[in-house]
Amino acid sequence: MDTDCIGQTLMDVQETKSISLRSGILAKTPEIFSRYFPGQKALIVADENTYNAAGRQVQDLFSAAGMPVCEPLIYPGKPLLYASFDNVLRLAESLRHIDAIPVAVGSGTINDLTKLASHRLERRYMVVATAASMDGYTASGASISKDGFKQTFSCPAPVAVVADLDVMIQAPKPMTASGYADLLAKNVAGADWIIADALGIEPINTRTWDIVQEHLRESTENPELLASNDPQAFFRLVRGLMLSGLSLQHYQASRPASGAEHLISHLWEMAETTHGEFSHGLKVGLGTIASAALYDRVLARDFTRLNVDRMVNAYLSRSEVEAVIRKAFSNPDVVDSAIQQSMAKYPEPDEMRIRLIRLKEQWPQIKTRLQTQLIPAPEMRDMLAAAGCVTHPSQMGKTTTDLLKAYRQARLIRNRYTILDMAEEAGCLEDCLNELFSPGGFWAS
Repeated sequence: MDTDCIGQTLMDVQETKSISLRSGILAKTPEIFSRYFPGQKALIVADENTYNAAGRQVQDLFSAAGMPVCEPLIYPGKPLLYASFDNVLRLAESLRHIDAIPVAVGSGTINDLTKLASHRLERRYMVVATAASMDGYTASGASISKDGFKQTFSCPAPVAVVADLDVMIQAPKPMTASGYADLLAKNVAGADWIIADALGIEPINTRTWDIVQEHLRESTENPELLASNDPQAFFRLVRGLMLSGLSLQHYQASRPASGAEHLISHLWEMAETTHGEFSHGLKVGLGTIASAALYDRVLARDFTRLNVDRMVNAYLSRSEVEAVIRKAFSNPDVVDSAIQQSMAKYPEPDEMRIRLIRLKEQWPQIKTRLQTQLIPAPEMRDMLAAAGCVTHPSQMGKTTTDLLKAYRQARLIRNRYTILDMAEEAGCLEDCLNELFSPGGFWAS
């Protein structure tokens, strides 16, 4: 199984030194730990589920190797542990009194909590991955909820990652579906970066782009094979997730792997105070379809005929945008953050004019780049369905009205330029949404 691309990428990043990805590699965990933390004591951080999946074996391997290892720190399996800032503080306080290197055994929540808690204590850590559920294993930063808002806190990625395919294949199927959705989302996230690049907002870093996009189509092909635990399909998925995380580490921001689809997921997660029934990745998958469907409608338009003066004159003022935000959200902390984020990317009239002129003059080239990048929404929906993902709001207890609301609100919560912003600035967002939700539209049935 080809991991050359991972090895080459590790030479281009600063934080992660080793990714061990193959069947049976769990047995080498103590050896890998001692390579990067010689003479140090290990402390396993897990929950009951991940401890049963791999943590107990890792604990026993350290003991059998005669290496110093603390009593493990194990969270309850139910209710599911939530990635909240309060839990970060509690874990940091527990670790503060133990002179040891944390070894996170788990997936998203365990990894993010351990990552940020370790950083607050100025320690590094390593992770043993137990599910192909997200790309955060190798990412700089931890996704944590604080003050009613999902935020990415700056902190280093793990020094080493152990990803045993034999362990990850045995993870619950919804976790694998979550990881597949998170990876496929890079298709539309890439399209959002193309727009930001073309309009002079955020240039594409070609090396970062290649890390996440070069193997993306291969990593997401034949999703139906995941249901049968096909080893090659799992390897491609995990490799893709590791590369995606490394792209964030390389770029030192989440732009390479996060666009409008993640904003939709974050919007829904803002209403949660505990671990939701549906994972972040499954929400991202639905957001991915939503973004792809909007792209299908936007690409049907001819922006070479755009009336730039009319769009600039019609665009909302700063005070009007603030009023929209105050009406959209009831949580004062969310309102304050959304205003700050929206104002940070608010285009003044001269900036808006330059941006829309670029869109008008370069639309044929931009359209070609987007069509080359994007998977059409119906095909995207079929791929996600084959992987066992959520493909309609009703499958996660939401209505099409909830989704329509998300289309309108998601762009307000982050300082990130996406297709939602472009469609709004070009004056076609509401028309596109009407086409998507009207009888005969993509979301009508």
